[in-house]
Amino acid sequence: MKSLFKIVIVLMVFASVVSCQKNSRPNYQFMPNMYEPVSYEAYQESDAFPGGVEAQLPAEGSIPRGDHMPFEIENTNAGYELAKATLQSPLDSTQIDSPRGGQLYDIYCGICHGRNGKGQGTLVKREKILGVPSYDDAGRAITAGSIYHTIYYGKNAMGSYANQLNEEERWQVVDYVLKLKADLEK
Repeated sequence: MKSLFKIVIVLMVFASVVSCQKNSRPNYQFMPNMYEPVSYEAYQESDAFPGGVEAQLPAEGSIPRGDHMPFEIENTNAGYELAKATLQSPLDSTQIDSPRGGQLYDIYCGICHGRNGKGQGTLVKREKILGVPSYDDAGRAITAGSIYHTIYYGKNAMGSYANQLNEEERWQVVDYVLKLKADLEK
């Protein structure tokens, strides 16, 4: 009997809610400013911009987004050979940070190329990718320019890392790869 009584009460509450609803009139609006914002004219005269509203100079001391330096060597086999023959690191010995280069290498390169550059990274051992050569492979004869070009554009199955590493970080990785190559050739 008690459960029947509860069901009847619930039905009565539901019926009263449904019967009080009128779709012909709008509901009450609480905090109408959230739904109907005050509009502003974007290019109106303002005291904030004494010379008028137009393209403004950046604020003094602000940091520009995306320090992008264009890479002048194109993404072709000829561009790769040109980079291999002529491109050198702009970093001098005081700017090279081998531990940082090693960390970046471990993050982005080590998974395929291995921690020591022999081409036996985790993905190669698990046979997810195949054919990653060792850095001391005589047929490759890698140089700083060829490594940078490959990091920037990618080569064969390797994709580009230009979006993940800025120019300075790419050169740090290049220096670390050359150190791995030298260690393997000993």
